[in-house]
Amino acid sequence: MMDVSDVIAYDEGELSEEDTIAMFQKGINDGSVWKMQGSMGRQAMALIESGHCVLGEQGHRDYYGNYIPSRTEVQPGTKGSQEYADKMMEQS
Repeated sequence: MMDVSDVIAYDEGELSEEDTIAMFQKGINDGSVWKMQGSMGRQAMALIESGHCVLGEQGHRDYYGNYIPSRTEVQPGTKGSQEYADKMMEQS
């Protein structure tokens, strides 16, 4: 579960980029980020799309009941997969 103090620090702009990425990856992994306010889920998706984070090891449902697949349920090389993240990080 995402640490409340980290979420508060993120909201107040006090987390480094590295700590922000780590916090969101933890929330993606355990599914907690998908149950939070919409801006947190949108930021998690933005980090997945940029390759800074990958989907979790298990699929999860968001607040609205939508299914978020696991990293093994998406095709290798597509958004959310480790291969996609590796490729994006190579390009940056």
